Amino acid sequence: MAAVPLNLTLEQGTDFNANFTVRNKDLTPLNLLGYTASSQMRKHYTATRSYQFDVTFIDRVKGKISISMSDAITSTIPEGRYVYDIFIESSNGTKTKVIAGMILVHPGVSF
Repeated sequence: MAAVPLNLTLEQGTDFNANFTVRNKDLTPLNLLGYTASSQMRKHYTATRSYQFDVTFIDRVKGKISISMSDAITSTIPEGRYVYDIFIESSNGTKTKVIAGMILVHPGVSF
């Protein structure tokens, strides 16, 4: 399964949330029962500083997941372009990158 490319925008100093549906090659939703997931963003792929997203399963059977980050964290992220990805891991230990892309962090004024 190749990672789906999807670019996002994050407003500095706000609560961030994005929902996704993970799909099989035939475009049917991937049943995520028994899976775990992780996600983070970095300035570039080799950067040591990362920002972790909270990953929740909205509907495992229908392949629906969500990544989020609180305003307390987004307010600490300098403006600019970042990369992110979402990995899932099956109960047998197989890890797969399912979504990846760029995140543009817009600066905030009133936070």
